[in-house]
Amino acid sequence: MRLEARQIAVIGAGWAGCSAAVDLTQAGHQVTLFEASRQLGGRARRVVIGETVLDNGQHILLGAYKQTLQIMRTVGIDPDSAMLRLPLQMCYPADSGGMTFVASRLPAPLHLLAALWRAHGLEREDKLALARFSSAARWMGWQLNDDCSVSTFLERFDQTERLIRLMWRPLCIAALNTLPEHASAQVFLAVLRDSLGARRSASDMLLPRHDLSRLFPQQAAAFIEERGGTLESGRSVRQLRRDGEQWQLQSNDNKQNFDAVVIATLPETAAALLEDCADAALLTVLRSFDYEPITTCYLQYASDIRLPRPFFALIDDPENANGMAAWGQFVFDRGQLDPGQAGLLAVVISASSEAILGGHQALSSAVATQIAVAFKQPQLAQPLWSQVISEKRATFACTPDLARPTNDSGLPKLMLAGDYTASDYPATLESAVRSGRQAAQELLLQLP
Repeated sequence: MRLEARQIAVIGAGWAGCSAAVDLTQAGHQVTLFEASRQLGGRARRVVIGETVLDNGQHILLGAYKQTLQIMRTVGIDPDSAMLRLPLQMCYPADSGGMTFVASRLPAPLHLLAALWRAHGLEREDKLALARFSSAARWMGWQLNDDCSVSTFLERFDQTERLIRLMWRPLCIAALNTLPEHASAQVFLAVLRDSLGARRSASDMLLPRHDLSRLFPQQAAAFIEERGGTLESGRSVRQLRRDGEQWQLQSNDNKQNFDAVVIATLPETAAALLEDCADAALLTVLRSFDYEPITTCYLQYASDIRLPRPFFALIDDPENANGMAAWGQFVFDRGQLDPGQAGLLAVVISASSEAILGGHQALSSAVATQIAVAFKQPQLAQPLWSQVISEKRATFACTPDLARPTNDSGLPKLMLAGDYTASDYPATLESAVRSGRQAAQELLLQLP
């Protein structure tokens, strides 16, 4: 017996909203997906500048992102062709004072032991410290009795200064977008558990070949429309109120009633929509988040410029004594992902509040100089053009014991979705997808 189709509104076409909408559509309901922007994807979307298609931030996905990979397949995307799969690695440019650490193809945990044995740039004491940390974390079940900062946690396990600088710090900043001295050790352990502590393929790094809107949200919207749903892009929902047994949404000059709603926006936007109907405690939590920016500096060179690997870690040094601040943390060769972008490098700066203080022009110049020095190629200091894209509220600051709301708003047939909702993960694409799917699952239980 087929359940009666309900009219459901999903507000926000980021990765959480699109995931919720896909699952609700699959369950047989009529979904209207609202998105204030013309581009789908939320904080992981395509950005068109002139004739050039960029992303608002370069992303790395992990093989551990099971929910993300699953829902991509649901809407007809083959992750193996849409992304370049690489073994876990932390490689710095040759002779830059970094290290080379590349996981092998052996089964877990032998893939990491082999990588540790073959690693260049780490001393014996560094390797012993890393092995000791891994063993202790597994023995603890990747759980802490009391959360603390990542820095404090690493100190407790006697991690060496070099290992912290070359591995733990960049991994923490990349995964949590929060500096180690402020980041949650428990959340960091959860990421390590599902990557380093799982099967070998879970630790693989997946680099998108397509722009982020095309990678999933665009296809998700097509999936919904093909099954009778509606995409309302460029339409901002301004008001939400209860109307009998339904929810009434006002967007621009239009009012529509729906049987159920999923709010998949930034938490402060959700708080504004729920101002007149949600519990005060929920509103307080939604408004309590602090945020961290992520900045990507795109540098275009001649098409014959190519890095030895698709991406490298960089040694960032914001307080360089010579006045040449090095802000970049990772550099990606976009031409090795998409032949149409030959010569384009994307340099990522997570937790970039300080980096953007001097302005975009100064930052792009500093990053180009950093790349030229790191790869010992002076010509890289003069790109053909550069573009800095800074997502100022890219993620919430992932601090210890952070209060995060559940998907259930406490209101009838109204769910919250987003990477900020209760989870043991930081603000990643995987946590957004998980939250969207969880919101859909809980909402389906409330529908007759």
